[in-house]
Amino acid sequence: QVQLVESGGGLVQPGGSLRLSCVASGSIFTIYAMGWYRQAPGNKRELVAMITSAGGTNNGHSVKGRFTISRGNAKNTVYLQMSSLKPEDTAVYYCNADIQSSTTMNRSEYWGSGTQVTVSS
Repeated sequence: QVQLVESGGGLVQPGGSLRLSCVASGSIFTIYAMGWYRQAPGNKRELVAMITSAGGTNNGHSVKGRFTISRGNAKNTVYLQMSSLKPEDTAVYYCNADIQSSTTMNRSEYWGSGTQVTVSS
């Protein structure tokens, strides 16, 4: 069993900053990549940013230059530093991970339950 737990969402004014955190735990053999997606009401879930085990990153077009993804030293934690937030960044942000289970040795995609980010004055 693998769990992803997000934290750090909340209400922030336009132009402000927030930092999201996600911790992966459970039966983990290898973490290949971790990152963030978001979904606003009526919209499809979209990539925000991903980071691989090698440290390579990929940011969604709409957040380039404003959001930065990073990993903790233990490599099972990923952070999303969000700056210059806009009302259109309002969404539920989901942690995502590509993990090989230590019990089944299967490689699967896992999701957290999401954390709400609201950008409003």
